[in-house]
Amino acid sequence: MNPDDTKLSTLLRQERVSPPLPPRFQENVWRRIEATAVPAKSDSWLDALAALVLRPRFAYATVVALVLAGALLGAHQGAQLAKQDAQARYVAMVAPNALR
Repeated sequence: MNPDDTKLSTLLRQERVSPPLPPRFQENVWRRIEATAVPAKSDSWLDALAALVLRPRFAYATVVALVLAGALLGAHQGAQLAKQDAQARYVAMVAPNALR
């Protein structure tokens, strides 16, 4: 057995059996590729929103928007608490016995 035997190599290459492809093989391959490439339709708008937000290109924008919304809501809540505290102190100064 000589690995450099060209006659044997050619004979082996010629005798390679390749089974025939099933019918509509190429069409089925492309159908499967398209099925995996196109995302499935979401069941609800919330799933679609989550899929959009979790994409890498929108992730930073989503984080920035959420942090900004949290800061604005926190500032608003702090202003409301400060106003209520000031009102309570005013009432305590004007009518101290009415609160007790």
